[in-house]
Amino acid sequence: MMNIPNIRRWMIRTAAVAAIIATPALAQEDNRPTINVAVQDIVTSGALDVMREQSNVGARVFFSIFETLVDYDRQDPTLPRKAMLATEWKQIDDKTIELKLREGVKFHNGETMTADDVVFTFSPERFGLLPEQIEAAAAGKETFINKETGVEGKVPPPEVAKVYERSWPLLDHVEKVDDMTVRFIAKQPDPTFMGRIARYGSEIYSEKGYRDAESWMAHAQKPIGTGPYKVVRFQDDNILELEAFDDYWGGKPPIKKLRFVVVPEVASRVNGLLSGEYDFITDVPPDQISLIEKEKAFEVTGGPIGNHRLMVFDKHNGVMQNPLIRQALTHAIDRQAIVDALWGGRTVIPAGLQWDYYGDMFIDGWEVPKYDPELAKKLLAEAGYNGEPIVMRVLNNYYTNQVSTAQINAESFRQIGLNIDFQMKENWAQIMDKEGNRAIRDWSNSAPYPDPVSSIVNQHCPNGGQQQSGEWSNEEFNTLCTVLETSMNHDERKAAFKRMLEIAEREDPAYTVLHQNAIFYGKRKDIKWAWSPLQSMDFRAENFSINPAN
Repeated sequence: MMNIPNIRRWMIRTAAVAAIIATPALAQEDNRPTINVAVQDIVTSGALDVMREQSNVGARVFFSIFETLVDYDRQDPTLPRKAMLATEWKQIDDKTIELKLREGVKFHNGETMTADDVVFTFSPERFGLLPEQIEAAAAGKETFINKETGVEGKVPPPEVAKVYERSWPLLDHVEKVDDMTVRFIAKQPDPTFMGRIARYGSEIYSEKGYRDAESWMAHAQKPIGTGPYKVVRFQDDNILELEAFDDYWGGKPPIKKLRFVVVPEVASRVNGLLSGEYDFITDVPPDQISLIEKEKAFEVTGGPIGNHRLMVFDKHNGVMQNPLIRQALTHAIDRQAIVDALWGGRTVIPAGLQWDYYGDMFIDGWEVPKYDPELAKKLLAEAGYNGEPIVMRVLNNYYTNQVSTAQINAESFRQIGLNIDFQMKENWAQIMDKEGNRAIRDWSNSAPYPDPVSSIVNQHCPNGGQQQSGEWSNEEFNTLCTVLETSMNHDERKAAFKRMLEIAEREDPAYTVLHQNAIFYGKRKDIKWAWSPLQSMDFRAENFSINPAN
């Protein structure tokens, strides 16, 4: 029998041998790189909750943290659907879709995803819609007591409910069938139901992770998802640091740490890439592409995305109340000159607020208003314009080439005789401020699923951002919004969409499309990585690898 001292020596030697055996595996894991991505912004709301942050920049980072039940093949321009957290789905009836959940999916807190998490993700409580939540919010409180359970819960900011209302206007509820099966049930037949389940904003959250957070903002700054990377540090306007989640159902992530660093200035992003400080940079203007690609170790990738750049009008202020003034603005813009001069022909002027992947809902033959300065001057004369100032608000290159585009357009407006008050602003709150006779601002509009409801309804109908901000409304247009969103008759929906374009882009302009947006990324050439027209940056193993040195 081994005595006590010998047992101790044996245990020490065994532990040492085990450590030596484990070292290669640990070293291999530690050899995964840290990847630094320089971005112009991370989020615009200070929150990492998809029902609060509905921005282009948020879409870029969220795909690493969260996942939807159904997704799209993001590197395919036609965006075919594919399974994600659900492995199969079927239409039970004209108001019900049933989905089978993927087995063994782990959240970042170690909990296994079940139907309960899906039900909670789409619950009234999550969106701040329970009566006691609404009452608490009105009183300025951050918590409430659930009358049914007696448990204290969180009060989301009011913007969450607004996003829900425009994202899910016809959703009645989500119910649990069994631990791995859920049903989405609509209030009435919804032609866009499946698209909404797959859209940005329908990502699945951990119920326990949400409840364990000390406050709604604590949850929103370190949310618990199922993606390949988990949040370890977030400082708004500064950095978002993610770490590999090695229990990810899709396999071990290829990157140890993924850091999104805010670098607002284009020149600083480009210089940081070329110096090796950053591995990727976003929003490279076309005039910087040759500067990057002349360096053998770097390249630029990207192209047109599912997002259009717009100029948006406030019809309720001053001379902007006259639709002829807004019509004149739409005809004063030389869109092709902007595409050629600022984009080097690397993007296109689309057929209004629509995308090719709308399929049968695409309105053939539709065009943006033609560039015609003489017609614009004639419209101003008919409107009786007398030199009144028109406020034009612009952010500092939140969008690629934003300032240059705005300067070109402002000069074009002056050429037809408009008195443009050009104002640079620091943030979206200043852009949207109702004070100061706001009239024109920059914006963009995305189509997160292939139906016009995803764009024109989501942003310009009564629950959309433009009408919610009090900039524009039109009675006939709003009636057609309901038709487009609820009718199950294809021809009726298409006719409604066409008439909506006629109203919002020609007769009573709410906005005017400038060009299809494009994103170009500078990156290390030894990194194999494909960009997505959905604006997300995918750093999963199937879309990221580093070529070995020659």
